[in-house]
Amino acid sequence: MDTTRATDLAGPESAGPAPDYEVGLVSLNQWQIAWRRFRRHKLAMFGAFLFLGIVAAAIALPFIWPFDFYTIPTPKPNCRIGCPPNPDNIFGTTGGLQRDVFTLVVNGARVSLAIGLGAALFGAIIGSIVGGVAGYFGGWVDNLLMRIVDALLSLPLLFVILVIARFLGSGNWLLIMVVFAAFGWPGVARLVRSLFLTLRNEVFVEAARAVGVSSTRIIFRHILPNAVSPIIVASTLAVAGVIVGEAFVSFLGFGVDVTTPTWATPSRTR
Repeated sequence: MDTTRATDLAGPESAGPAPDYEVGLVSLNQWQIAWRRFRRHKLAMFGAFLFLGIVAAAIALPFIWPFDFYTIPTPKPNCRIGCPPNPDNIFGTTGGLQRDVFTLVVNGARVSLAIGLGAALFGAIIGSIVGGVAGYFGGWVDNLLMRIVDALLSLPLLFVILVIARFLGSGNWLLIMVVFAAFGWPGVARLVRSLFLTLRNEVFVEAARAVGVSSTRIIFRHILPNAVSPIIVASTLAVAGVIVGEAFVSFLGFGVDVTTPTWATPSRTR
């Protein structure tokens, strides 16, 4: 007896349509590609979570350990020059007014991070625009912008900030942030210019020019996303530099008002 199935005798036509193995493709822009690469870098993700943790602590912890400049604690015996870390003060206390260092660090993080992040962000934006225009167009535009950058880099930044704070009035943290941003972008501009000088001759840029893409779109949509990694690194280093600079200026009495806690306050209250 023949046991061949009817479907086998009918041929492949009666077996139904063939399965579709076509793969769907997803188009990603340059920023999405950069974010995907960043997520795959474990050390970068760890640093990002650590930074976000510090920012979250700066926002939330002052509600738990508030700082009041006008409430002077009673000096502890044998601690006239500052107490070392102890169960009551895990970071110790300052000399003089016996301020709790942990409270100063927690409350000072808000202003210090605001100054550092704000100055680094605006400096990166200004520097990216100036460096991108100079590196892309070249010629007299590049020479003019780079001579301005060289002039600003030749100035002693901290002393210029001291003079500006003296004449415009010190004590306002927003003013200090603006001053640092106004004089902190030339380094980023030099970096972005060098990157644009390399990337402007790449094939994808020539292809964009060939189809009539505008120079502004090429700069900000095609070249700048490929140069974002060095800019992020330079900006993160600038945040630390601005915070240290603010501490120096405030220690000399030309920065943030003494009643406003910053990360420079523990050294100012000794």
